[in-house]
Amino acid sequence: MSVREIYESELTSLNNKIIELGKFAQKALERSLVALENQDIDLALSIMDEDIKANQLEEEINDQAILLIAKQQPVATDLRRVIVAIKIAADLERIADFGVNIAKSTIRIGNEPLVKPIASVREMHNQTTEMIGLVIEAFIEEDIVKAKRIAELDDTVDSLYGQTIQELLSISAENNNKLPQITQLSFICRYLERAADHVTNISENIFYLVKGRRYDLNK
Repeated sequence: MSVREIYESELTSLNNKIIELGKFAQKALERSLVALENQDIDLALSIMDEDIKANQLEEEINDQAILLIAKQQPVATDLRRVIVAIKIAADLERIADFGVNIAKSTIRIGNEPLVKPIASVREMHNQTTEMIGLVIEAFIEEDIVKAKRIAELDDTVDSLYGQTIQELLSISAENNNKLPQITQLSFICRYLERAADHVTNISENIFYLVKGRRYDLNK
């Protein structure tokens, strides 16, 4: 194999690890909401136990990216690809962490009946996991149209977050004894909103990869 072919093979391996981490993060969020809706403590605990895989994948991506830079000394677009891989991996690992945080809040709520139907939380979750799936596609295809769509979905998540927090505040005003649970549900909403922000960060890095300049998609 030529030097270029070896580099392309190593870059493909790096991209595959990013895709694997993205799918893991998406699944962690999906499972965390199932645990909340069913108040399934065992599932919540398993989400926490499995988070080590996200950490390992991020470390592998970072190590492989650094080795690529050291061995191949890439420049221009090639260097951007490696740098973007490191940045995207950090965002994806953080998204997986939010799945763990939701699992922890689920454990803290326990089997206490929920103070309200969590339809709005479910909608926030659906939007966020859709964003993760879309950003993985955008990364694979280097598609800035899909990357831009992610910013639009993030606006929807922000709106749902504000709406849901207002609902929880209204409930807390009349149910002081439910404040610990309401606090945990508020945290869960915040985790989903932050996860969506990290997906938007990834879409901005896809713009950087394709266009060679930074764009703020959160404006």
